[in-house]
Parts: sequence; C-alpha cells; structure tokens
Amino acid sequence: MNRTHFLTLAATIALAVGAGALLAPTEFLATKGVHTNPAAAVWMREVGVALLAFGVMALRLRRAPDSPALRAFMLGNAVLQLGLLPIELLAYRAGVITEFWGVAPNSALHAVLAAAFAYFAFTRKAS
Repeated sequence: MNRTHFLTLAATIALAVGAGALLAPTEFLATKGVHTNPAAAVWMREVGVALLAFGVMALRLRRAPDSPALRAFMLGNAVLQLGLLPIELLAYRAGVITEFWGVAPNSALHAVLAAAFAYFAFTRKAS
C-alpha cells in the first residue's frame, strides 16, 4: 500500500469513527460496555470533532509531496496511535470498559496504524 492509499484509508476510518462519536456518543460508548453520563457524552463529541479534523487533514495531505512537514504529520500520528494503544486495554483491565470486543478491534487498529504511520514517517518514498 502506498502513502496515498494509506492516508485515504486512515482518513476514511477517522471520518467514520469521528462522525459516530459526534452524532451518537452514547451508542458509541455502549459498544464498549460503558455506561454513559452527560459528561462522557460531551467528551465523546469532543473526540469525534478531533477525529473529523484529523480525517480532513489526512485527506488534504494524501497526495502531498514528501516534505519535513508531511513526515512530522506522520510521526505525530504514530505517537498518537502508540499513546492510544494501551488506554482502552488498561480501562478494560480495570473494569471501566466491560466489553472485550469493544476494545480488541481498536487495539489492533491502533497497533497497525502506529506501524504504518511510523513507516511512512521514516521513509522517503513517493506517494
């Protein structure tokens, strides 16, 4: 998969998850076994907006030529994915998130995205 295809896929995932978090935060958290309250719904909507913004950036950058700025974007997102990876796993272990199948796909996705973002951050291949 080349960088253009990867960023298109990452953007699509971010836009879909972001829309879900923004428009249906209670339902989104319910898939993880989390009982929501108004504060959790606000937080999920904030996360949704952040994901939508990332999706827009990834779409806009997908065909950009290699540059230090693009590599910084890729590296920053690798760090983001690595940082997110343990959070739900630890929440599941602590009983905050109760549905394993609400955690497992996200954890796998974070690992794959982290590896891909890191790969594209450190290679200078044309898109």
